[in-house]
Amino acid sequence: MMAAALHCKQEISEDRAFSAPQLTAIQADMVLLRSIVTVGSLTLVSRLFGFVRDILIAAVLGAGMLADVFFVAFKFPNLFRRLFAEGAFNMAFVPLFAGILEAEGEEAARRFADQALAVLLWTLFGFVIVVELAMPWLMMAFAPGFLDNPEKFGLAVELTRITFPYLLFISLVSLFAGVLNSVGKFAAAAATPILLNICLIGAVLGFAQAAETPGHALAWGVFTAGIVQFVWLMVHTSKAGFRPRWQRPRMNENVKLLLMRALPVALGAGIYQINLLIDTIIASLLPEGSISYLFFADRVNQLPLGVVGVAVGTALLPLLSRQIRADDEAAAASSQNRALEFSLLLTLPAAIALMVIAEPVVTVLFQRGAFGDIQAAATAAALGIYAIGLPAYVLVKALAPGFFARGDTSTPVKIAIAAMVVNLVLNLILMGPFLHVGIAMATAVSSWLNAGLMATVLYRRGHLVFDARLKSRAAKTLLASIGMGAALYFALPHLADRLGGAEVERAIGLAGLVAGGALVFAVLAQVTGAARIADVKSLYRGKAAS
Repeated sequence: MMAAALHCKQEISEDRAFSAPQLTAIQADMVLLRSIVTVGSLTLVSRLFGFVRDILIAAVLGAGMLADVFFVAFKFPNLFRRLFAEGAFNMAFVPLFAGILEAEGEEAARRFADQALAVLLWTLFGFVIVVELAMPWLMMAFAPGFLDNPEKFGLAVELTRITFPYLLFISLVSLFAGVLNSVGKFAAAAATPILLNICLIGAVLGFAQAAETPGHALAWGVFTAGIVQFVWLMVHTSKAGFRPRWQRPRMNENVKLLLMRALPVALGAGIYQINLLIDTIIASLLPEGSISYLFFADRVNQLPLGVVGVAVGTALLPLLSRQIRADDEAAAASSQNRALEFSLLLTLPAAIALMVIAEPVVTVLFQRGAFGDIQAAATAAALGIYAIGLPAYVLVKALAPGFFARGDTSTPVKIAIAAMVVNLVLNLILMGPFLHVGIAMATAVSSWLNAGLMATVLYRRGHLVFDARLKSRAAKTLLASIGMGAALYFALPHLADRLGGAEVERAIGLAGLVAGGALVFAVLAQVTGAARIADVKSLYRGKAAS
């Protein structure tokens, strides 16, 4: 898998970035598909390393005080990262940078990147210093439950002071990633999360015994990961011809526009975090274990969501931005349709499979020790419902660039607010009769509402026109996915003994189900025309797909 990812990286790195007018529709489809494969494969590698990381952290920290403290220290800088760096800044920066690159050339784009870098660097440097000094007071708000234990509270402040500078480095990494993505180089940026997981794995294996506590080793692992990721992307950005030029911050029109566009996206990211907090608060009112059931179900659901959603959104935004800036609406419409097509091709079968085999998936992954039959059944019920919303979660990632590439960062926020209100109302209605499964239902429904409203607004503006190929392929993909789901459903009774046996037998049974389902879908996709091997080959040869 790593070899395949590196092969994709080599292919992408050898491609020169095309300006939008130079790209035919088929070439644009080829670039988009290659980019999705590159980002998706490396994201999958990162997720697998993440599972290894979590297993090792659980082994050295357990589930006691030290684990609580480290997870708070880890979440604190990552909260701001999600709010600002990877969400607000990237979504606002990439369309502006790609547009300037398309209209004014590399030198103008390089100047803008340097100006944005200067503003981001010095703003975050001051912010980090202020937060480091105010950490005891901020920790009172972020983890008020620690106040009852002075030792726990003091350790949380200490470890968070170690981890918080990670925010500075990862934010600069986000800028470098935006530059690389805009010139068609996705592999280096997509590989950066792998470096974080490797650093934390190294901290556990190499320094957990030598450090004051394993929590200290992991905190310094986070700090080190920020530096490693920063150096990694700075080197690759320089190789791409955009070596950073350090300068004093200056506020010009482009930088002001960047900040104005970033603010609504930051608000939207904040709304999403509030939404998660609301779900947690409501789940805390339900019977014991409800929060855990939702957490474990979401972990499984996040695998296809993270791999496909991140890949599609990351690959589409810079390509769409350059096409729109070049006033090539036909190419932009084609790219948007292909992104939706790829999203449905990858998520519809995953969603139906998770609905059908949710119980064996949860059993194999989590059922051991204190996690028994009751816990597995409750988690599987939540996973099956979460899976209903899986295509919608990914479609949002494919539709959002349609707004961001045109400089509209406020409309997605308004839609997110509406979806959040619906999620809250449905939580309150459904939690009574359906307990934690009701919360999963509310999440799935609000996600489809989010995707539906985004598509409706883009359609009414004339920015989303479903072409004949998308309509045909989407219907055929759904048909092939239903056929695969039926095959899995009828296969389950024949594997009941193996799925109910010892741990190794269960794993073999699940692997057989997954492999069999993938094979059935591949055959049905080929037969129905949802996807054909010839299409992929034609994309790489630059020929039209029928």
